[in-house]
Amino acid sequence: MASPHPSLNPFGMGPFHSRRSTVMGTRGVVASSQPLASSAGISILEQGGNAADAAVAVAAALNVTEPCSTGIGGDAFCLFWDAEKRQVRGLNASGRSPAAMSLDSLKKAGVTDGIGLQSVHSVTVPGAAASWVDTVEKFGSGKLTLEEILAPAIRLADGGYPVHEITSKAWVASEAKIKAASPNGDEMMLPGSKRAPKQGEIMRMPNLARTFREVAIKGKDGYYKGRIAQAIVDVLKQKGGLMELEDLAKHAEVGSEEITPISYEYGASSPNAHDGVTLHECPPNGQGLVALVGLGVIDSLRRQGKIGDVAKMEHNSAEYLHTLIEALRFGFADAHQWVCDPAHGGLDRVESMLSDKYLDEQSKIFDPKKLVHIAHGNPESSSNTVYFSVTDGQGNACSFIMSNYTGFGSCIVPKDCGFTLQNRGSDFKMDPAHPNCVAPSKRPYHTIIPAMATRRAEDGKPELFLSFGVMGGFMQPQGQIQVLLNILRGHTPQAALDAPRFCIGTGMRDKGPIDSTVYLEEGIADSVAEELRQKGHTIVQVHGWDKRDQFGRGQVIMRANDAGSGRKVWVAGSDPRGDGNAIAQV
Repeated sequence: MASPHPSLNPFGMGPFHSRRSTVMGTRGVVASSQPLASSAGISILEQGGNAADAAVAVAAALNVTEPCSTGIGGDAFCLFWDAEKRQVRGLNASGRSPAAMSLDSLKKAGVTDGIGLQSVHSVTVPGAAASWVDTVEKFGSGKLTLEEILAPAIRLADGGYPVHEITSKAWVASEAKIKAASPNGDEMMLPGSKRAPKQGEIMRMPNLARTFREVAIKGKDGYYKGRIAQAIVDVLKQKGGLMELEDLAKHAEVGSEEITPISYEYGASSPNAHDGVTLHECPPNGQGLVALVGLGVIDSLRRQGKIGDVAKMEHNSAEYLHTLIEALRFGFADAHQWVCDPAHGGLDRVESMLSDKYLDEQSKIFDPKKLVHIAHGNPESSSNTVYFSVTDGQGNACSFIMSNYTGFGSCIVPKDCGFTLQNRGSDFKMDPAHPNCVAPSKRPYHTIIPAMATRRAEDGKPELFLSFGVMGGFMQPQGQIQVLLNILRGHTPQAALDAPRFCIGTGMRDKGPIDSTVYLEEGIADSVAEELRQKGHTIVQVHGWDKRDQFGRGQVIMRANDAGSGRKVWVAGSDPRGDGNAIAQV
């Protein structure tokens, strides 16, 4: 079990050894889902940039090398550990619906049963471009310009790069959708061949490089006003969309919202070694509340004597998994009912939902022997997002997540821009009584959630413990809790990521009804699956490496101390379910 202030001797490997080694460094670390993007971040650290500067370089490079998951046509969120202030800060960089979008306008357009994933009305104002500018301005070192920070991504887009294995698979799978969705779909295809690139083929993206240059030179105005904004509006209007130039220009003025993270202190009243681990999340309209409520329910069950310490349960036993599954179902039930744009009441209930009184009341129905009925929605899952983490030599950390939402998002490509537009608006409800009902200039429920964990230092103030996250739609809070609890029982960051996971529900709305089936990754024993079935869970066992992305793809950087010298050491892992890696500086 990990100590409250972990040193490097020893790290427990856990029962499921990683095929990758844990990465360690004393200055900075970049952990992402793509090696070329990780290298881009390291190059910015080497030039004197800090964790925030390097995170933006990684974000842009991932748009080039993994456009099947992310891009400047999507949204972003980040948490930043300010080492000097010893404080977690954050940005909500999600965009809003067009001002002309309402229930009435959608009904007139024939939309009555929900906004489809490929609908033109699923496109909300992209927040990613503003997130890059605002992250550098608010959290950056001040030593590098945005042009210098975006230079590695521009080189990749202009000069070309070999497409990696998992990215190629996703690209090929989306080829037909991209071509069907937009007259400009060939911009996302291999130059000269008009098809998706295969593994190892060199992909050049000159239009995307041009887009990046305009943002690098002109900042937010380079994206939300002028050529790019006009191209976005034009292609959406061609398909019957409601987006206007004013919607984009307004986002340039408003920019990303600096937020106060919400948090839950896990195990605060427990006598065990992991006392005082505080998990930090972005507040609604993100779904970080799911992870916090899930941890709170686990604490509540222990307080009530319904379970013992989960750290002492056999890892990935039926008892352990049943507890986590049920705790997360409580979290999803609340989030699906109440999470919405904070300007429309999304923050009203957060404090009360994380109180001991509320958590104890909610978790009273838990039964360690069987599945129980929990009101409200069930989660979905997908893995079309990028999460990455960066730390620097000053002790800062940036936990950053960016996404198109599903695959290439809407698959709609603005002319001569080199990126697809997201489809976040598909998560709006059509029920006028629901807090997340579609409305003009409103942000939808968001799945992407960066995370950080802190602990109390000897002086009583917080100190960084983990900068981490697990991408993958509604898998994200599930993955976060599983990885965090793995580390608290002594796994290295790499082993914690590599361990087999469960996922509640995988049905996307365009593939059938959403359910609460529990999927178990290969490596969880058949006997455990059978015990969970006996408790009432619908269990599907998933086999094969090619299906592991269903369980999310995460990155972890942990702050540790050398046992002899007391020097800071960054300890990192990168999920083998992705193409990426962690790279460290010393």
